Amino acid sequence: MMLATRSVPLFVQASALGAAAMYAPAIFGAATDQHDAGRPFFYGATFFLIILTMVGLATARIKRRTDGRRALATLLAIYTLLPVMLALPLHQAVPDTRFLNAYLEMVSALTTTGASVFDPDRLPMTIHLWRGIIGWLGGLLIWITAFAVLAPLTLGGFEVTSETEVGSGDARASGAKTDPHARILRFVVRLTPIYVTLTCILWLLLVVAGKAPAPALLYAMATLSTSGITAGQPVGEAGGVVAEFAVFAFLFFAVSRRFFEGGLHPDLQAIRKDRELRIALIFMLAVPLFLFLRHWIGAFEVDGSLGDAALPALWGGVFMVLSFLTTTGLESSSWDEARNWSGLHTPGLLLAGVALFGGGVATTAGGVKLLRVYALYKHGVREMERLIHPSSIGRAGFAGRRLRREGAAIAWIFFMLFAVSIAGVMALLALTGIDFEESAILAIASLATTGPVAGIATEAPIVYSELPESAKIVLVCAMVLGRMETLAILALLNPDFWRN
Repeated sequence: MMLATRSVPLFVQASALGAAAMYAPAIFGAATDQHDAGRPFFYGATFFLIILTMVGLATARIKRRTDGRRALATLLAIYTLLPVMLALPLHQAVPDTRFLNAYLEMVSALTTTGASVFDPDRLPMTIHLWRGIIGWLGGLLIWITAFAVLAPLTLGGFEVTSETEVGSGDARASGAKTDPHARILRFVVRLTPIYVTLTCILWLLLVVAGKAPAPALLYAMATLSTSGITAGQPVGEAGGVVAEFAVFAFLFFAVSRRFFEGGLHPDLQAIRKDRELRIALIFMLAVPLFLFLRHWIGAFEVDGSLGDAALPALWGGVFMVLSFLTTTGLESSSWDEARNWSGLHTPGLLLAGVALFGGGVATTAGGVKLLRVYALYKHGVREMERLIHPSSIGRAGFAGRRLRREGAAIAWIFFMLFAVSIAGVMALLALTGIDFEESAILAIASLATTGPVAGIATEAPIVYSELPESAKIVLVCAMVLGRMETLAILALLNPDFWRN
């Protein structure tokens, strides 16, 4: 079975999985009397599976070169071409919508961005389930390819601690173990059970907390994939603080890969010493405390006391910081408590800045990645030490010195590329007629794969459906760029990739 699967191109396998996933909303629509919404998915699944079966049989015996960069090119094709197939049943199921809107919706879900062009109240639960499934599969895709494709190529954050050249980690390797197709299948078998198990556990916890099964499943998939795709309700609705705490706990899987590297038996010692987790805890302490003090001062000027809303306001800040740090974008029910408590506007732009830093390497989170932030931090600390003691010798051994020097250098290069990408996307959006503030927020939301930022970073939420058609095309490209990262795109442009 594994040998037969290895002979089929990766893109065909991914397309077949997407087509098979269409049966889930079709069955749900039939079970809940939403036949008009579910019928296009049944027809689409049947049609595409027949076509893909024939394509798979026709291409199975074709000999092809397999290396990491061709797997990277396949990943780019999955993010740009596969949403065309995924958007067809969605376009038929949602009346009075353009195909570009459906395509943008699927690209947003597959890249776990979570930006939606549809009003949540407009869509039936069948459509929400389809959006959530694609976001969940997109999270699994980036999770698997991070280990199987990006890590051997020293991309996706692995270049900070690697000793090889960026984008050529497996260029000199040989043997069956370096076959990206075999690596992908191996990590599919290894990681999928963990991903499914964690999703089911969170789903059961949310149902026990009081959420209905369908919304609870959406929140479980949105949390593990960091897509933030839900039916529009806050996390605490019909679940309270218990539901929010359950989601909060599972968001840590997007902070560091140490939580799941050991499977059901994680290495607690490695978790305790993890660099990314330490940086995340600093953000979770400093930013909510700043927000709390800001609103406490405003509330103290009114009545001189903390009041009953102080603790919910603090919890709302902690939840929101972790949610946006992991580029999930789920909103706490207590987020508005701080504004109601003090009468001050909550600075949503601060959360946009947190989303830029992103989550952990080899997780479903987007953004710059915490390991790169840590490398720059250690480099800065070392430079300040040298200002005081110019002849001092840095500690932490070869790995620590490598992280502070070469690791910090490549992290700085990535920061600059990320900043240039933001400026480029802003310029393109400005050409479509969008003003400066909205262009900046949309660029951050797409490149950091945190679509909900557009709804909270400004006083008036940015509505994706009201954007010009040209702006939506720019956002599609920016979402793919943000998900794959600029270094991976540059690796594809390397002349060695095209050389025989």
